[in-house]
Amino acid sequence: MLARAGRDAYAYPAAAWARWGNGPRAGDAVCVITHTAETAYAARARAGALAAGVPVVSITGVGRGWPEAIETVAPDESHTYSVSYTATLAVLARIAYALGAPDGAPDQLALAAAQVREVCADPDPAPVAVPARSLAIVGCGPWAVTAREGALKIREAARMLAEGFDTDRLLHGGAVPYTAADGLVVLEPAADPDGLTGAVADAASAEGMTVTVLAGPPGLAPLLAQIPMTVRLQLLAETFARLRHQNPDVAIVGAWDQPALWAMGAPVPS
Repeated sequence: MLARAGRDAYAYPAAAWARWGNGPRAGDAVCVITHTAETAYAARARAGALAAGVPVVSITGVGRGWPEAIETVAPDESHTYSVSYTATLAVLARIAYALGAPDGAPDQLALAAAQVREVCADPDPAPVAVPARSLAIVGCGPWAVTAREGALKIREAARMLAEGFDTDRLLHGGAVPYTAADGLVVLEPAADPDGLTGAVADAASAEGMTVTVLAGPPGLAPLLAQIPMTVRLQLLAETFARLRHQNPDVAIVGAWDQPALWAMGAPVPS
């Protein structure tokens, strides 16, 4: 989104930036995204940027206590952070629009919100069957980012194997283990200018995989179209969780929930 505004923008996982990156340079600005403002490496990335004296804009949930933050929604009740994810996309779109991007105007975001309501009213226009083994989600360009996010939500909420792919990466080895026991969800194949996403879907079908195509209504630019598409995949995760008798809002449990694990990498309080 920021690149669409003509900005020299890069995205990093917080841990990679905080521990392996070169840090901010003079003239940089750093945007830190963390719903809780407690995520260890996000907090370290913010602390490093503040210490370097560069401008920092954070995106957090409401009431997290970071004075520079743009606050989105009240604390998300689900471990999957579903509402906060799409709210953050909307905030990034507004920032990019303010910086000169063609997408993200108020009327465009209002249309995105209307399409989200339509998805919630009819979440299964193309029902996806629970696969016997695992589910792959694939898309081109920005839909690949949504594919990865949707797969993560399904893993968390339904406790089943799911992976998200860029179309080319699925073709270049990612599809090798898949059989008729697996399913494939294809996001917006008509948006692929080379037709590769549709061709990969045809190959998967020929190999016996159950293939479902998800496409959104017209009217939104590709980046903004990710908001209603993400919600559709979030609802799919909830459906799978219900069918598999899982609690879709509780993901991190047992040894994975040890406080010491989640505190590793946090900045040392001054």
